[in-house]
Amino acid sequence: MAAASAGLGGMTSNCNKLKHVTVFTSIIICHALKRRISICIGRPQSQPQTKKKSVSQGMVGVVGLEIHAQINSLSKLFSAAEVRFLAPPNSLVSFFDASLPGTLPVLNKRCVEAAVMTGLALNCSINRKSLFDRKHYFYADMPAGYQITQQRLPVAVDGKLTYSYLGGHKRNQMVTKCVHIKQIQLEQDSGKSLHDEPHNQTLIDLNRAGVGLMEIVMEPEMSCGEEAAAAVRELQLILQTLGTCRGNMAEGQLRVDANVSVHRPGEPLGIRTEVKNINSARFLARAIDYEIQRQKELLEQGGAVQNETRAFDQKTSTTVPMRDKEDFQDYRFMPEPNLPPLRVYDSASVPAGLDPSQLVLVDELQACLPELPSVRRDRLVQTYSILPEHSFTLVNDDKLLDYFESVVKSTKAAPTKVIGWVMKELVGSLNQQDLEISQSFLLCSPFSPVSPHTLAELLDLLEAGHISSSAAKHVFQELWKSPGKSAEQIVQEQDLGLLSDPAQLRSICQTVVDTHPEQVRAIKQGNQKVLNKLMGEVQKDTKGRANPVQLRAILQEMVST
Repeated sequence: MAAASAGLGGMTSNCNKLKHVTVFTSIIICHALKRRISICIGRPQSQPQTKKKSVSQGMVGVVGLEIHAQINSLSKLFSAAEVRFLAPPNSLVSFFDASLPGTLPVLNKRCVEAAVMTGLALNCSINRKSLFDRKHYFYADMPAGYQITQQRLPVAVDGKLTYSYLGGHKRNQMVTKCVHIKQIQLEQDSGKSLHDEPHNQTLIDLNRAGVGLMEIVMEPEMSCGEEAAAAVRELQLILQTLGTCRGNMAEGQLRVDANVSVHRPGEPLGIRTEVKNINSARFLARAIDYEIQRQKELLEQGGAVQNETRAFDQKTSTTVPMRDKEDFQDYRFMPEPNLPPLRVYDSASVPAGLDPSQLVLVDELQACLPELPSVRRDRLVQTYSILPEHSFTLVNDDKLLDYFESVVKSTKAAPTKVIGWVMKELVGSLNQQDLEISQSFLLCSPFSPVSPHTLAELLDLLEAGHISSSAAKHVFQELWKSPGKSAEQIVQEQDLGLLSDPAQLRSICQTVVDTHPEQVRAIKQGNQKVLNKLMGEVQKDTKGRANPVQLRAILQEMVST
């Protein structure tokens, strides 16, 4: 009993110890929980990190163009002063161009006809009545203090230009797009300011003042420099085909202002910048692509695009600011009081008493339009079954096109073979001699080393099986070195004709087979590609004079036995 009491007492003591331990442990846990809770309350809980969306993500470029095309005319838009490039400074300035008091504008009919023809070629609606306005701004190279233009009612509106370029991942796919033409307006050019920095002075040349311009305004429907450059090249080609503008950008006959902005598709257009006076399609593409990237990076950094005018620096391939649009003065457009409305007619609607020879007749100009570049390219593709990209190269140079068509008419070879020789051999030879395709005018001369007749003769020798393709290429190069010689003469002098003796060819093939046992073994084991190596050895021994078809048949027969 005593033992039981002692055991019970020990158990009671142990229970009391356990109780104290449990209470102490509970206190510690409680304090720990309170401390943990206070820490959690005092410090916000970390949330899952979400990737911040880029400000410029999904943004695309938007490009519109304003193109100033100098009209191909002997005299200026409102005066009889001559138009000539590189004339002595201020030697082609009339009293009106210098804005002397009492002088009045006299509209040049040729300039109006050029604007109407350009509008028709660009699928525009021709306004039978258009108006002239004064655009006021004060520069030293604008003597009158205003420019005569057509702001309210231009001569042509609502046109479109279809253009193409090579796109795709490998840049081998022809991409065709269309941009709408807002308007075409007639206006005066300004003079030219020549900045003499060493002497801290600016000189003024008014030879260009008053020269007729067509301002062609394209809607902001392009997305990159490549598209804009392709549109300008197509427009340049159309103007040159029409004869309304020579389109020499190096001489300032075609100057481009690019309006560039970025936005997300479906959202309003962003604030635009204007890159002024770009005189090269290549520089235009660079300027636009740089400006699009600059605006994206500016927005990414939290900045804002400024509505400003910028210039393209050709050395650094960047755009630099010129002036803020917000600081521009009000141009204060007003009707030109010295010019009546410009009216053009159709032959059937000429009012009684007017001399049709003194009028601009739209339907007659429409009938006189030449074959436009797009129509010519389609004709070449359909007629000769050539690739579209080849048609672009041909249409870009009239002399090259004439050369190609002259060869096609003179040879029995297919046009698809002729175009290969023109594109690879002819153009390649011109490039090796640092000659531009535009300098190929001599190629159509009978005195040219490779005239159309000479190339046609060479292709006929190839088609008749008298020479191999490798020998034909050798003869072509020899023709450049030996003016006056014919293709057949070079073939005979250098013994380049195909081997006509089957026994002689078999003997050469047998020698090659006997001296290349490893290749023969590989062919017998199923590797037919090695046969090309044996053919190459035979051609080396025969200097390219073996008929490839006949050669392959003989070798296959020999290695199969």
